[in-house]
Amino acid sequence: MQKIILSALLAASLPYLQAQETVLPAKEQQGSFYLINATIHIGNGKVVQKGAIKVTNGKIEAVGDNVAVPAGADNVTDLKGQDIYPGLILPTSTLGLIEISAVRATQDAREIGELNPNVRAIVAYNTDSKVINTLRSNGILLANVVPQGNFVAGTSSVVQLDAWNWEDAAYKTDAGLHVYMPSLLPRPNFGGRGGGFGMGNFGGQGNDPVKEGLEKMEGLKTFFREAKAYQQLADRKATNLKFEAVKGLFEKKQKLYMHATTAKQILVALDFVNEFGFEMVIVGGSESYQVADLLRQHNVSVILQQPHSLPTAGDDDVDQPYKTAAQLKKAGVLFSLSDDDSQTRGRNLAFNAGTAAAYGLDKEDALAAITLNAARIMGVADKTGSIEVGKDANIVVSSGDLLDMRNSNVTAAYIQGRKIDLTDKHKLLSDRFEQKYELKSTRKGF
Repeated sequence: MQKIILSALLAASLPYLQAQETVLPAKEQQGSFYLINATIHIGNGKVVQKGAIKVTNGKIEAVGDNVAVPAGADNVTDLKGQDIYPGLILPTSTLGLIEISAVRATQDAREIGELNPNVRAIVAYNTDSKVINTLRSNGILLANVVPQGNFVAGTSSVVQLDAWNWEDAAYKTDAGLHVYMPSLLPRPNFGGRGGGFGMGNFGGQGNDPVKEGLEKMEGLKTFFREAKAYQQLADRKATNLKFEAVKGLFEKKQKLYMHATTAKQILVALDFVNEFGFEMVIVGGSESYQVADLLRQHNVSVILQQPHSLPTAGDDDVDQPYKTAAQLKKAGVLFSLSDDDSQTRGRNLAFNAGTAAAYGLDKEDALAAITLNAARIMGVADKTGSIEVGKDANIVVSSGDLLDMRNSNVTAAYIQGRKIDLTDKHKLLSDRFEQKYELKSTRKGF
């Protein structure tokens, strides 16, 4: 009897289990296909009305309003006025490193210790993460997978989101070293050793976080000086893994990502550009608008990590996080947008760009901030970020405005020319319970 019941339960759940297993990487795209009658947002500020795209062997072969399409061909998709966008790029993410933040066994984003330049996030990237497909449904086709840490966390890598394993996913590996800067902000001391708020005597003796933070940064400079000397040694008797890991910074093959929020942190970070000539990216940068001219002069890029947030300082305009992108654009600073909210896990990337467009940024510049600008910062602009001839066919099709959460509706997506399955955990759960309770579906067609 128990076997009969078990078999019945298995049979009832089989369609759902099979549906979960249908999200498999697509096969390599071969031959040519056409997407026609669409509004094409190139990603570099240009828009083509009623345009067409020819994709051959995963690459964009032609794009524009004069692409020759063979008559009667069966490899043509008429998009009937829908919009085409470059695949969105999430520039900072723990995607594939953290599945459920409350479950320690599903976290692999952080290594013990403070000086870990040799830690590689890419080797921990889990292509079976259920979060990945939820991003693809919102048009995000690439992501920069970033390690977390207390100070020097390790290197990040860019991945494409349709792969069997991390080797297949790797788009550009170990392209950036990430440093999480000390806050450099004084804090009130309420006295007592570990007494906490309201315990001990207010104003009692304690550590100076500003002094400690500056000493920590000076120690990092010492590390880089030693690493530079190590690189210049002709005859090395031993291999230093930590020094080897930062070799790319001196050769301009890596960028130094400084996670810095305040203007004070950014000014301290700029010392590393002055002394070592590193290519630098400021991650966070909520007060970057205050030092925008200096950032432009030092050719430093900015990733605004969480535009949907409160201002950093109490006397800032309440809408300052929304305006910062437009201010950086006006100052000539290369910038990108991210979505660092632990709840949305990156899914709101396009809508963050939409908010920036509502607060002074041109609509196509807002799109570039999450496509071509991000590709330039990540060092992959030669392969992706815009819909241009010779680049990978990383393409998103939407029946509504991709940056508007009210009508964004991704109907198709292609990674390197492969049409990917847009099924995800959220859609499966929605379908499951709509069927269970006999509800009318509110989800737009896919």
